[in-house]
Amino acid sequence: MSNPISHWSPANQERASRLLEAYPDRRSALMPLLYVASLEHRYASDDAMEEVAELTGITAAQVRSVATFYTMFKQAPVGEYLISVCTSISCHLLGGEDVLESVEEAAGVEHGSTGEDGLFSVEHVECIGACGGAPAVQVNYELIEGVMPDRAGALVGWLRDTKPDVVLADEMQQLFGGVRSFDWGPTEAEGAIRPVPAFAPYGSAREGR
Repeated sequence: MSNPISHWSPANQERASRLLEAYPDRRSALMPLLYVASLEHRYASDDAMEEVAELTGITAAQVRSVATFYTMFKQAPVGEYLISVCTSISCHLLGGEDVLESVEEAAGVEHGSTGEDGLFSVEHVECIGACGGAPAVQVNYELIEGVMPDRAGALVGWLRDTKPDVVLADEMQQLFGGVRSFDWGPTEAEGAIRPVPAFAPYGSAREGR
């Protein structure tokens, strides 16, 4: 039987193998494998979904049904920094729409789009579980709470100027955040290196500066 991911990087092939070994039923590794495939392809492409289907022993249609249900699996190429602005009720009432507008203006990208230079993608999202720290923003799924419109624009400028290899929630919160929903506790040393949630086993997390 041919290896459907023989063209993947050695590191991602190893991650996929470890994930498959971690589950008694291979299909249970579907979602983490989609994240690793997204790292390899930069999004959940048609090829990525077919490769995951072969790895898990299910059909490509079944993989697609999962990848299209969960919005964190992207169906098109995403910029280096995915900026997600919550516009659900708490954030909306506290200025989430103004934050989104500020992000769009500073990035030069409308929500639901990716800039031509591939640096930013912007989206508005439903509740991300930070109602007590509204308005809330994520960069590559790293959370910032209490973001005001002017600070949202400054965040975009900082990302453009510094182009951090690792996006750290604690660093961005200190620089651009405000009221938090609760005390976050110890500082997290690891952050996101791609527009994929930062999980060390998936290869999408790394220790920051």
